[in-house]
Amino acid sequence: MNTNTTMNLSRRQFLVNTSAIGGGLALGLGFLPEAMAAASYTTLTPDEINIWVVVKPDDTCVIRIARSEMGQGTRTGLAQLVAEELDCDWSKVTTEMPTPGQSLARKRAWGDMSTGGSRGIRTSHDYVRRGGAAARLMLMQAAANRWQVPLGELLAKEGVITHAISGRTATYGQVALDAAKLTPPDPKTLTLKKPSQWRIAGKSMRRLDTADKVDGRKNFSIDLQLPGMLTASVKQSPVFGGKLVSYDDSKISKMRGVKGVVKINDSTLAVVADNFWRANMALAALPIVWDEGPNAQVSSDTIDAQLKEGLGATGDFWQRKEGDAPDAIAKATKKVEAVYTSPFLAHATMEPMNCTVRISGGRAEAWVPTQSAEGSLAALAESSGVPIQNCDVYKMDLGGGFGRRGGHQEYVTQAAQVALKFPGKPIKLVWSREEDMTQDFYRPISMAKMSAGIDAQGNMVGFHVRVSGQSLNALLAPMNIKNNKDTRQLQGFWQEPGDAQLGYTFPNLLTEYVMRNTHVPVGPWRGVNTNQNGIYMECFLEECARAAGKDSLEFRRALMKNHPKHLAVLNAAAEAGDWGKPLPTGVFRGIAQFMGYASYSAATAEVSVSAKGEVRIHRMVFALDSGHVVNPAQVKAQIEGSVIMGLSAVFLGENTVEKGRMKERNFDTYPLMRLKESPKVETVLVPTGDFWGGVGEPTICVVGPALLNAIYAATGKPQRDLPLRKHGLTLV
Repeated sequence: MNTNTTMNLSRRQFLVNTSAIGGGLALGLGFLPEAMAAASYTTLTPDEINIWVVVKPDDTCVIRIARSEMGQGTRTGLAQLVAEELDCDWSKVTTEMPTPGQSLARKRAWGDMSTGGSRGIRTSHDYVRRGGAAARLMLMQAAANRWQVPLGELLAKEGVITHAISGRTATYGQVALDAAKLTPPDPKTLTLKKPSQWRIAGKSMRRLDTADKVDGRKNFSIDLQLPGMLTASVKQSPVFGGKLVSYDDSKISKMRGVKGVVKINDSTLAVVADNFWRANMALAALPIVWDEGPNAQVSSDTIDAQLKEGLGATGDFWQRKEGDAPDAIAKATKKVEAVYTSPFLAHATMEPMNCTVRISGGRAEAWVPTQSAEGSLAALAESSGVPIQNCDVYKMDLGGGFGRRGGHQEYVTQAAQVALKFPGKPIKLVWSREEDMTQDFYRPISMAKMSAGIDAQGNMVGFHVRVSGQSLNALLAPMNIKNNKDTRQLQGFWQEPGDAQLGYTFPNLLTEYVMRNTHVPVGPWRGVNTNQNGIYMECFLEECARAAGKDSLEFRRALMKNHPKHLAVLNAAAEAGDWGKPLPTGVFRGIAQFMGYASYSAATAEVSVSAKGEVRIHRMVFALDSGHVVNPAQVKAQIEGSVIMGLSAVFLGENTVEKGRMKERNFDTYPLMRLKESPKVETVLVPTGDFWGGVGEPTICVVGPALLNAIYAATGKPQRDLPLRKHGLTLV
């Protein structure tokens, strides 16, 4: 095959060409579906039908999945879509993951391999389905050639090809080798099945990655063992931006198992030993002197002051201006105003950051749990100095991602730089829990000043939002900041339909973002900015509804006449959540709706609050319109997962800064929600079937506001400063 264009690509070119996509989770080059038709189809194995499908002689259908699996079910969902068009036997389906090195060598045949922004299915459904359809056509053509009959006389179903006229049949496995020799058809010419014809997709099929997780067979990256492996424990400057002054490795050189100390960069050291315990204990004993720099004077109080200054700053900060909201609010019969705050949040993935790298014989290999396989490949090549065509990355299932393992690939870089000092040896670099918690790329901190005007009839006449906070793009994609404006930070307030459109029409509207960056590194955190903006919008609307003397649901409905999909999902949640029906004494409801990742979400919550501030969540009901639903059971599981993560954030989550560093170092000071505190969760799926939306992130944006609005109803007091545990409210 001709791969000169790819193989001559330098590491630097590859890095320059990469950019952080919407969720900030990938260093991908961006995938053009038409690239499939032009890609080289030189096979990896003789039984490869095309890049997506391999059929074994025993009729096993191996479906290749380019996206990462981190518990969200993308592997199963994508396999269902391919299997649907392939018309194979689902009980004989298995999967494998192509590497980014294989993809690059074949002119990026598998396209975007990133997994973030709830894009795993919604941006790849079309081309993977076409891959399945092309494979089915090739298998049928192989049978037609063998029997010397017209292709149109054949039928394929559940992995069996039938020629009804003659009564002949053949399984996919029997014709696979012949099919693999055929030229694939142009995927763009194929007609895909309508959802009404689906028998595998659209159904709650069993997941393909559950059994070995349940019985303990599953090996995550942190479990990896290779012959001759050494382990590295890493320590970075405790103050972000601090520098390494000196260290005395003689103090630990004779400790059992220690192989050496590696200075990775001006702010990072690693100790290498024969296992993690010894490496980490030696690192703790290593005398290190840091120059903490001016950032050591920063605290949560100084950051809060910085954000408050932004709320009152003068300047050109507007991003959406319709009418004259400040004037309408000033002239209104009633003015409502509130300030909301959201703290830094750690990702706190169950599996800390880790990566294993081996550099030997002019080749670099990495085993890594990554949301951006191509980003990991670029980081490996750049940091090792090995030509990119001699590098590869073996993706392993992630023990949690939530955005942490995407755009930021420093753990891959660190592992490669240590491995350079131990050629031929696999180096597993593992962050301790304390390092993972204090060296995160945190959810950005922000404040929002909300103002509204209400007329004598209780109607909204003006709405003004000003958010002051840290920018994700300032670190991940500065090229997306135009005129010091970052539209990404107002995700969910957008005018444009399709991804994160505001679901209300106000007579006068002004949205503003004031960028106030801190020294704390930030990154995407599940739901990115919708999980904060949803709280700001929906909780403040609740305050406005009460100020207007109107029912929460009816007040929203009056503002949603131009937003039928938002309104439909709100109505679905209200109906399923029994809005307006009597509740037991002491139980109160809240409601919220918001849009993110091209899906429409709404929720109701039922809570009771004791005199001691003990909050019991009795029930939460969610409605979701994601356009299409590939696996209903997986969608419901994703919603349930977002509930736990969202509630943990609202009640418990906060990372605070003291002397320039994060105070919370482990789960004793950064608690998560417990099983006994979890509410009953009900889900209503209302797919309209006319678009493809995300699933993993959309609903987290309504978890918090639905709950907070219910607490407001119960106590008569709005909760504007998170987390709630700071204000005496506890989960029971």
